[in-house]
Amino acid sequence: MTTGRAFDAVLSDLDGVIRFYDMAELEERERAAGLAPGSTAELAFRPETDLPLMRGEITKERWIAAIADGLADRVPWARGHELGTTLAEAKFRADETVVGLLRQVRAAGLPVLLVTNATPWLADDLALLGLTGPDGFLDDVISSADLGVVKPDRRIYETAARRAGVAPARCLFVDDREENVDAAAALGMTGLHYREPADLRAVLGPLL
Repeated sequence: MTTGRAFDAVLSDLDGVIRFYDMAELEERERAAGLAPGSTAELAFRPETDLPLMRGEITKERWIAAIADGLADRVPWARGHELGTTLAEAKFRADETVVGLLRQVRAAGLPVLLVTNATPWLADDLALLGLTGPDGFLDDVISSADLGVVKPDRRIYETAARRAGVAPARCLFVDDREENVDAAAALGMTGLHYREPADLRAVLGPLL
């Protein structure tokens, strides 16, 4: 039996699609320390610093310490630790337009799953965003920190499709990083390289 739909489940990234950070406080502290704005994040999200966290291998405190170590040639270690802490505790918000679209998907009867390279404290963040709990709409959360593998490893996509209960070819995968979308497409998923809410609205149009 065919549904006439191009997909039967939506798999969405978190950061850069749903969640966005406010870096104003961090940038102010970086300027005060004599660093260019963005210096802390640039170091913090290098693979050698970031991947152990995303795989759930280190704690938040160890990640912050690694940031301080990396900045130690430019600022005192204590200042680097302060900057790392500010980054780790940066405020964030959900894009309500995207959340609204995904809620409509769920109301239409399709499962909506989060597939994210995430920190070990992801559950707390999702609760703060209102994506889980009484007002949540997610059917499942596929976190790299739980699986120990990160996108674009095919295993995270295969796990997501299995837990969605549909074949990979029946999944829409949404991500702001092209390499992650390409990996999903290689498994037969419909891929959306996300840039703005209009991108998501366009691909969901026939469904909604």
